Amino acid sequence: MQIVKVLIEYANRTLNRPFSYFYNGKVQIQKGVRVLVNFNHRDIVGYVIDVEKTDKSVSEIEEESGYQLNEIASIVDQTPLLDEELLALLDEVSTYYLAPKISVLQAMLPPSLSPRRSSLKAPKIAYDQFYEILDDNEEGLTAKQIELLRFIKQEGRVLKRDIKSKSVADKLLEAERIKIVKEEKRRLKIPDFEYEEPPTLTDDQNAVIKEFNESSDPVYLLEGVTGSGKTEVYLSLSEQVLKQGKSVLMLVPEISLTPMMVEYFLHRFKDNVAILHSDLTPAEKYDEYRKIAKGECRVVVGVRSAIFAPLKNIGLIILDEEHTESYKQDTLPFYHAREIAIMRGRYNKAKVLLASATPSLESRARGQKGVYHMLYLKKRINNQKLPSTKIVNMLDYNNIDRDSYIFSHALRDAIHQVLARNEQAILLINRRGFSTHVNCRSCGHVFKCPTCGIALTYHKSDNMLKCHHCEYVEPYPEFCPECGGKHLLKTGFGTEKIQEEVERLFPSARTLRLDSDSAKNKSKIPETIEAFRKKEADILIGTQMIAKGHDFPDVTLVGIVLADIGLSMPSFRSNERAFQLITQAIGRSGRKEKPGLAIIQTYMPSHYAITFAARQDYELFYRKEMEMRKLQFYPPYSYLTSVTVRGKNEESVVENTYRIVDYLNDEFLDEAQILGPTTPYIPIDMGFHLRSVLIKYRDPSKAHRILEKMIDIFGGNSQYELFINVDPYNF
Repeated sequence: MQIVKVLIEYANRTLNRPFSYFYNGKVQIQKGVRVLVNFNHRDIVGYVIDVEKTDKSVSEIEEESGYQLNEIASIVDQTPLLDEELLALLDEVSTYYLAPKISVLQAMLPPSLSPRRSSLKAPKIAYDQFYEILDDNEEGLTAKQIELLRFIKQEGRVLKRDIKSKSVADKLLEAERIKIVKEEKRRLKIPDFEYEEPPTLTDDQNAVIKEFNESSDPVYLLEGVTGSGKTEVYLSLSEQVLKQGKSVLMLVPEISLTPMMVEYFLHRFKDNVAILHSDLTPAEKYDEYRKIAKGECRVVVGVRSAIFAPLKNIGLIILDEEHTESYKQDTLPFYHAREIAIMRGRYNKAKVLLASATPSLESRARGQKGVYHMLYLKKRINNQKLPSTKIVNMLDYNNIDRDSYIFSHALRDAIHQVLARNEQAILLINRRGFSTHVNCRSCGHVFKCPTCGIALTYHKSDNMLKCHHCEYVEPYPEFCPECGGKHLLKTGFGTEKIQEEVERLFPSARTLRLDSDSAKNKSKIPETIEAFRKKEADILIGTQMIAKGHDFPDVTLVGIVLADIGLSMPSFRSNERAFQLITQAIGRSGRKEKPGLAIIQTYMPSHYAITFAARQDYELFYRKEMEMRKLQFYPPYSYLTSVTVRGKNEESVVENTYRIVDYLNDEFLDEAQILGPTTPYIPIDMGFHLRSVLIKYRDPSKAHRILEKMIDIFGGNSQYELFINVDPYNF
């Protein structure tokens, strides 16, 4: 008999321990496979972490242990899901992020292999079946059979589903003239790109590659201005690594926003590339994952979750736009792809290359200290000048166009000039929808999301109110639910409103809009980007989706309609985010021969994040923001961990959060700052109340010990859930 230790599929901390089951079957269960078990009268999936053989009976074990043993219902996998490297990574990630192991496993594996009950119904391997010749002897065959036999011989192989005469084919199979061959089907259709010869590298690119190759440092930070040719550096280094027989992992912030990056890698490496990202169907993910695990490709291009791709013998890991917040997962296990990349780099003795025009402050500070090796690309390709910029103060009514409160005279005039020259413009506002608030003129009632408590946004395209956090929707109301008033006021504006205004002010202009509403169909993003690149539109309006990773040769104007969005957000990163977004957006203008212009509309024209972004001066912004971070004891001058308590009963949540704060104050004494309890910006999550605590500290090893002890004391309460977020991006 085998005693099997199983992690069950629930990531709740009260269940974060192995449960024992017995198995009397003939199969030797291996560590790392999934099994089907009964838990609390429900059939669920478990992940095996240990197996022991025993000569004792079930009743003897139950008597010794004091608890009842159930039998494993069935074994799901024949072989372990993870290799040695990924098993080691599972332990390291779970330990570093203080996360339940099962939550890490669920993040690492695609839906079809995940330790969840739903995985049993997820897509499995699909096959194409072909007819092939076994014996071309025509003796004794009918005319129809000979016709089909000759056709298959002529074609070499024929898809079974393409043959209409099933009875004729069955007779040929019976006569052993043909055979059926099964071949695994790839459900992701990757375009067949022609190989492109690498361009001649610039002196700056060659210098960066030379310095990278000659150094033995493990982690590099490439700081390169927009349009400086970072992508060609990635491709050249990848080519070198592949020639050494090793593999490459290339991460991008969001694959749908950077279709050019995927195309570059497919042009250069063709069939050697696998793609992993959230827009793939479960079937496509499963096929790509297996293709990587079987060693059928040595280059993986993907988003955050691709950091767990089962690549072997990794020689290079690249994170493009390393500053982007999408590399940090905002649900359990709250990992950051950058830290996982460094962990995998260390295991594989591979180099990690982080790159951005606007590196995160933490990465840049590590570069300054020599923890990361700094590399620079300070000039655009062909010494093309950066765009000229203009800040427009929207507090000055003289600057605002009389026909539209949204546009300044400067931006409207610039759009007219671009259209007259048959060039293109991009208009950025990092807010979707038509109006950001709807309230009652009579009583002031604000329409808020019943699920998470934030203001609903009005979307004119379908006349709905929507929550941009939890995706709650409701029809636009006819009257106020508080007072019955019918005079409802829409305030604020987003991409929908901008598009309507552009079409009114510039009726001859062709417009496209790109935000997460207009791009719900996954094919819409690349289609919109390609249409704009082909000049099927004059003006592209969008959110941060259009601010990075794109190269439009005819864009000579970028208008940032409201640069202040985000600066007032309750986050210590708000200035950094605003600077990065504005800088990246400006970089879309004037990337080829034509000079570029960027107009920044703002109600805070003297804010340093805006003025330094307008000057494209990362160095000055970095120094100023580092001063602010030092004064406030925020990263990179401290480490952070947030503790969130989530429960149905608000009073219980508040009471238990105060208990946790008291415990942390006693344990840390004066060696950390404990902020809270506070009510998060999103105070309610799917009907559950939230309270948070932020811990700032300098000694991560001591903090880790205290937090582990805190989890032991407070993590087993069934009245609430405890979420630990190490290195939180938001607070």
